[in-house]
Amino acid sequence: MNERAAQTPSPDNQLFRDLFNASPIGIAVENLEGQPFFVNPAFCSMLGFSEEEMCTKHCVQFSPPEDAEKDWALFQQLRAGAIDHYQLEKRYFRRDGSLVWGRLSISLLNGRPSPLVVAMVEDITDKRTAEEALRNSEERFRLAAQAGKTFAYEWDVATDVVVRSGDVADVLGAGSDAPLTRQQILARVHPDDQALFAASAIERTPENPNVQITYRMLGADGSIIWVEKTAHAFFDEDGRMVRMIGMISAITERKRAEETLRQSEEKFRSVFRDAGVGMVIVSPEGRYLAANETFCDYLGYTEKELLGKTVQSLTFAEDWPSFSQKLKEALTEEGSFQSFEKRCLHKSGRIVCTESSASVIRSRDGNPQYIVGGVLDITKRKEAEEALSTINRRLTEAQEQERTRIARDLHDDINQRLGMLAIQVEELRRNPPDSVTELSHQLAEIGEGINEVSMGVQSISHQLHSPQLEYLGVVAAMKSFCREFGARQKVEIDFKSDEISQLVSHEVSLCLFRILQEGLHNAAKHSGVHHFRVRLNSSSNELHLTVSDRGAGFDAESTMNKGGLGLISMRERVRLVSGTIVVESKPMGGTTIHVRVPFESAQRLAG
Repeated sequence: MNERAAQTPSPDNQLFRDLFNASPIGIAVENLEGQPFFVNPAFCSMLGFSEEEMCTKHCVQFSPPEDAEKDWALFQQLRAGAIDHYQLEKRYFRRDGSLVWGRLSISLLNGRPSPLVVAMVEDITDKRTAEEALRNSEERFRLAAQAGKTFAYEWDVATDVVVRSGDVADVLGAGSDAPLTRQQILARVHPDDQALFAASAIERTPENPNVQITYRMLGADGSIIWVEKTAHAFFDEDGRMVRMIGMISAITERKRAEETLRQSEEKFRSVFRDAGVGMVIVSPEGRYLAANETFCDYLGYTEKELLGKTVQSLTFAEDWPSFSQKLKEALTEEGSFQSFEKRCLHKSGRIVCTESSASVIRSRDGNPQYIVGGVLDITKRKEAEEALSTINRRLTEAQEQERTRIARDLHDDINQRLGMLAIQVEELRRNPPDSVTELSHQLAEIGEGINEVSMGVQSISHQLHSPQLEYLGVVAAMKSFCREFGARQKVEIDFKSDEISQLVSHEVSLCLFRILQEGLHNAAKHSGVHHFRVRLNSSSNELHLTVSDRGAGFDAESTMNKGGLGLISMRERVRLVSGTIVVESKPMGGTTIHVRVPFESAQRLAG
């Protein structure tokens, strides 16, 4: 017979065997050396070993060293008779290497021929896991309460006593966690929120037990503390509320941040709505989210109509590729762009020229949220630039035409006269007359020719610049020009003027003089008559110049709309001296040009 068989009592009692095998608690019978003899199925199942495998191991082999060391120390006391039993919680290795928790109870059994040890092990893994989870949860709650300035409370309705957790002082800034009645707490609630606070309990029913409200409390120093209450009410069988438990969180900083944000948003909204330039908010996909009145006026849509449209749908097709690329760059890289010109489509179908700037607003993680854009309607500026370009081009053409005219006058008139004089002089040199009288006559003819050439040169010079205008004034310059122009063009000019007593600036004088020149040139060229009328008059506060004829006339409105260069030049000159010009004409009804310049302008420019 082996040693295990010699020392092990024979479990002949069937009841003992049935209880041993059926027990849900793990049971092992060991000798005083810690060697198992019998192990029940529950213990084997707990650790995943067979009974034979477990009986070949020593008890310390089933646990991590630190747990086995503590167990073995107590086991030695049991062997020495210092104790007859002990109990502890320890970890056990399963066959797969995982750990389980067990509550070990060891008792000494006086058997024959030698004492035995009975070890009973209860699997408490789930309990320890739950306790650990609870501790972690409580710790997380404690940390969250500290970080979020939160405390728990319980209100006993019958006694009206409110018990609060220890964090209440941190949340409310003063006081202690001593129990208070709900009426005492109500006294610290802001007067404007007391009705809300009272209703949060009164309105609870078994069907509506939850409450979440935000209200203000008064600190010990009179300061306002914003708090948020979340609670649940409990009721008895008769539907009467018996208690309420909940959490109170301090949200003063959040409220201040919300107020700051609200004010900021209100300022932005005010600037956005009332801005004198177009303002839009667009999604990253290019859909309009908001538009101010100015932008709506630019394109003729209401804001509601715009919210159903995209930027692309309102952009001139030829301009979309470049603008789309600019938007893509802003969304992915730069974050903004400035002064990008593109054409938009008005509701009526006409084209509106715009200049856009935009900034991309991103979330905390850097993703684009929306685009805020500023838009200017530059249609009139573009039209003005185009008109100015046209005027500059036509002025250049006029300059070339004037140079051509001067060159033609010099070539066809002055040059030919000089050529004839040269021929006469050469003829006189080759064939001098016999008599002094004949020589004198021929020299007189040459002298007249020279005088005519001189007068022609003088006329051209006066057209370019009138020294009389500079030294003798506008009346004398106009009178002289009318006389010279009439003689040269073989027309009659009836010039009359008032005595101008007030000082007239050079700018005003030059304006009126150039209009006279342009008016007479046009009349001589297009009217078909040879008699013109010029009047220069003054009133108490204005100068008046009138140039008229009774010739062929023209359609004044059509010519003004076409923007004839002569009319544009006259109109621009008058505008620069704050005057007005009216051109009255109709086919076969003659033409009258009437210019008025205020004396205030004349005196201001002269000064």
